[in-house]
Amino acid sequence: MSKPKVTLKQVFKTIIWPRKKLIGMGLILIVISRLAGLVLPLATKYLIDDVIAKGDLYMLKMVLIAVVASITVQAITSYLLTKILSVEAQHLISVLRAKVQKHLLKLPTRFFDNQKSGALVSRVMTDVEGVRNLVGTGLVQLVGGFLSAAISLVLMIRISPMLTIYVLVPVLIFGLISLKAFAYIRPVFRERGKLNADVSGRLTETLNGVRVIKGFNAEAQEIKIFEDGVEKLFENVKKTLTSTSLVTSAATFLLGLASAGILGIGGYMIIQNQLTFGDFLSFTLFLGFMIAPIVQMSNIGSQLTESFAGLDRTEELMNMPIEDDGTIRTTKIGNIKGDIEFNDVSFAYEEGKPVLKNISFSAPSGSVTALVGTSGSGKTTIAGLAASFLNPDSGMITIDGLDLSKVSLDSYRSQLGVVLQDDFLFEGSIRENILFPRPHASAEELQGAVKAAFVHEFTDRFELGLDTIIGERGVKLSGGQRQRIAIARAILANPRVLILDEATSNLDTESESYIQESLRTLMQGRTTFVIAHRLSTIRQATQILVVEQGQIQERGMHEELIEKKGRYFELYTYQARI
Repeated sequence: MSKPKVTLKQVFKTIIWPRKKLIGMGLILIVISRLAGLVLPLATKYLIDDVIAKGDLYMLKMVLIAVVASITVQAITSYLLTKILSVEAQHLISVLRAKVQKHLLKLPTRFFDNQKSGALVSRVMTDVEGVRNLVGTGLVQLVGGFLSAAISLVLMIRISPMLTIYVLVPVLIFGLISLKAFAYIRPVFRERGKLNADVSGRLTETLNGVRVIKGFNAEAQEIKIFEDGVEKLFENVKKTLTSTSLVTSAATFLLGLASAGILGIGGYMIIQNQLTFGDFLSFTLFLGFMIAPIVQMSNIGSQLTESFAGLDRTEELMNMPIEDDGTIRTTKIGNIKGDIEFNDVSFAYEEGKPVLKNISFSAPSGSVTALVGTSGSGKTTIAGLAASFLNPDSGMITIDGLDLSKVSLDSYRSQLGVVLQDDFLFEGSIRENILFPRPHASAEELQGAVKAAFVHEFTDRFELGLDTIIGERGVKLSGGQRQRIAIARAILANPRVLILDEATSNLDTESESYIQESLRTLMQGRTTFVIAHRLSTIRQATQILVVEQGQIQERGMHEELIEKKGRYFELYTYQARI
């Protein structure tokens, strides 16, 4: 199935028409510039036939004034074109980048599971750059080039229809070659955007995982993968260069033939007194003024083709449905109690491979629900459904009796807090990371979260304290320190529903004892889901769900499940032996 293409009508409606005043001003300037440019070939005729042939010094003065004036006009219009259109083009690029990033962040979490972050960065930063040729001087130069060629053609016909007909034949052949070439190039440019994204994505992964690469002595392997990627990119660039080179070579050859023919025919007509030398020179200069824009238009055509290819990829991304669909998620909720219920919920990441099968349980407001089981059993998927990162394939999840799939994500997630197993910290200071959910929280609230998560226990030893820069993803901190910052962040968010996915997995024994105390404070009065392999951390849970192969095998409190001597007992006693 072919991917949809952005049409000229769409571009005109969404990009050009809203900027009609600026582009209209640009068109007026380009018309003035091109008309001024035609003064030189016109003046040449008078210079040869009147000034030189007749010794007319007054005409010489008029010719010089006209030429200097035309050059001045061209210089001023060129500056104004850049100031008006090129600046607006760059502004449009920044607006589009922000628009694409905004849409990207509203896409479902599942979309990002299948994408490379570096590839998405390329989609946001690179694909929209081509619009500078649509709003900037590219489109205006195309129109201006057409205008120059048309006016030059009219003036050439006035000088000699016979010479003009001879010129038009190779020009028309060149036009047909250009159309075919640009139709071939557009999908190649689209493929280049994809290759660029893939190469950028792999490079981003390589830089993020440099410790793993060095740890396994895998530099050569990564170098080879990147070299293969840039080689494919080179092959793609070679195709476009070959195609555009064909167009420019055809222009050189065909228009060169026209020039050679004009020399012969024009020379013959001068000898026969059918053409003055001034007319012949003017015709030759007008031919240059007609050919130059045509060659320029072929280059601009290549740029516009690249622009449309980038917009194709951007439009493809913008057409993806967002997760908080206002037509479906219409229920806005105020402060929630936090009663969550799973009713016969099933879910699969891939069709035909269910991860959860008919899960049903209640998590009352203020309760702590612990999810226990082997890796891959479905614990994290249950937490993802409760956080609304995922939607069930069948069944229903309710929050305070309302269907969660119909609830506005903004109103629900503003009351949600998460601490993930591999929690993400941003480049910047410890303070900025803790303040992330509430940037304008008071100093007292910040200190309360810092102390509750025992972050001060290590920041007090740092020279800059909370203002210590932690590096990308918190690389300068230990796993336990990163986890405590993530917990402090969740404490500051003050959520009604809390998801703790392996929240104490990276902590040493001393840190864990601190965190267990802070988590007990954090979980009070909040509906909490805890995923933990270390079963000692969930003994106080309101209910424990033992999940195996996508189903709840056992449920109850710690003591009840120990007495049953079932699957939970096996897992607990196995860990106790370790």
